[in-house]
Amino acid sequence: MNIKPEELTGKGYVLLDQMGHQELVPFIRMYMSKKTAYRTWYYLCNFIIFGLAGYLMVAGYGKADFHLGNRVTHFCYGLAIALTLVPLHEFIHVLAYRSQGASNTSYDANIKKFYFMALADKFVANRKEFTIVALAPFLIITATLLILLFIVRNDWTLTIAGILLAHTAMCSGDFGLLSYFEYHKNKEVVTYDDVANKITYFYGKETEKVA
Repeated sequence: MNIKPEELTGKGYVLLDQMGHQELVPFIRMYMSKKTAYRTWYYLCNFIIFGLAGYLMVAGYGKADFHLGNRVTHFCYGLAIALTLVPLHEFIHVLAYRSQGASNTSYDANIKKFYFMALADKFVANRKEFTIVALAPFLIITATLLILLFIVRNDWTLTIAGILLAHTAMCSGDFGLLSYFEYHKNKEVVTYDDVANKITYFYGKETEKVA
């Protein structure tokens, strides 16, 4: 949006919430407990991928070349590799922010609480812009992995399934924030990051009704 944070109140926006970055996890948990389409899609994706991994794990059981230990090992490879995708995931967030007009982007992380964030300092994003930013890593990485799933052979499909499962699970923060927007769908919600104070603000105003 072509608007500065200090202009929001003059445009009719009021503060809805502020989230300290240290409180990201409980904030996400709160809105992942709300009944929203994004929460449903998140859990459905996890369920489908978990089912896929389970199928690949036992497919061909009873055949001479079936080795459960090898399959478990390859699946664990995938879980480990997924952790190395975290920088790429956040970098895609940053690229998406920049595609929407943000210029002052950065990263934040807390290993102890296991959260990672891509930030756009003082960039006010509306629902559409934030949706692009939030979903970009999930869509790009998932699409790439699904293509690879049809290319690799043998137990390596379980490695891809492991990456898919772990990466999708780690997208809970993105879906939780999108769930926040949907939960307040009766309002025109915008958000921006205050990097210096480690706070993300959410403002909203009533949507104009067509007579």
